Amino acid sequence: MNHDHINDEEGGVSRRKVLECMTWVGTGVLWTVSGGVPRSLGLVDAAKAAEPAGLTFLQISDSHVGFDKPANPNALGTLEEAINKVKALQAKPAFMIHTGDISHLSKASEFDDADRIIGQAKLDVHYVPGEHDFLDEEVKLYKERYGKGTRGPGYYSFDANGVHFIGLVNVVDLKAGGLGNLGAEQLEWLDDDLKGKSKSTPIVLFAHIPLWTVYPQWGWGTDDSARALEYLKGFGSVTVLNGHIHQVMQKVEGNVTFHTARSTAFPQPAPGTAPSPGPMKVEASRLRSLLGITSVNFKQGEQRLAVIDTPLQG
Repeated sequence: MNHDHINDEEGGVSRRKVLECMTWVGTGVLWTVSGGVPRSLGLVDAAKAAEPAGLTFLQISDSHVGFDKPANPNALGTLEEAINKVKALQAKPAFMIHTGDISHLSKASEFDDADRIIGQAKLDVHYVPGEHDFLDEEVKLYKERYGKGTRGPGYYSFDANGVHFIGLVNVVDLKAGGLGNLGAEQLEWLDDDLKGKSKSTPIVLFAHIPLWTVYPQWGWGTDDSARALEYLKGFGSVTVLNGHIHQVMQKVEGNVTFHTARSTAFPQPAPGTAPSPGPMKVEASRLRSLLGITSVNFKQGEQRLAVIDTPLQG
């Protein structure tokens, strides 16, 4: 599923058609996914009026605790604002997923601050690391805090309300240009983990770097994601949640829906609209409209996932 190398003659889809299928999700829109096809149900405020049934969980990403540059001099403060949004939800989610870059420089004090703020939500949190979480010399601070019971650098799976969740690590041994990499050992584990699972089981994969090729020139993709996604063929409902690019993008490819989350720290430019990726400074009045959290709901028996992206403001 490396879209740069798929063409119509091979029975796939061209890069042009793939780009046409990308959907920039508007602020506060509720999406449902049924049979791999998303449809908009309306604005988030209207969606919030209905009490969600079934399993609801949250995704936050790219907190970058310790970041203090002009793009956001107080990343810890905006993380706290995000957690306050979580605490204000009428229906308590089952748990939270954090898709990496908890810290900015992998310092113990940054992880301490993140744990203190995120802990205020009083939810179980399932983490995967971002590349900023693996910067300490012995690469052990993340593993000591969040890696218990995981394999290798931190991959694992668990089940909740009939959904199978798989946390993957693609920030070790980055490839040319910063592309993510899963590696042979983790891919073998993933193949084994999925064996014996009913094809009707909804699957949720989550990892830091997108598992689809968003913009390889900036390293926004995973070098060996095609192999991982090959193992998911035949499953009726597959949702992939990522961070890293600090903006909401969604794409559907066959049975797989890909969704990237906003950061709670700072925005990044849209693919190809700047010389390089990185923290993007915007007017202070706009910053919180570009940061936020994601809520996902699954109702047993319907195989549908509803995704709500909520900005901190607006």
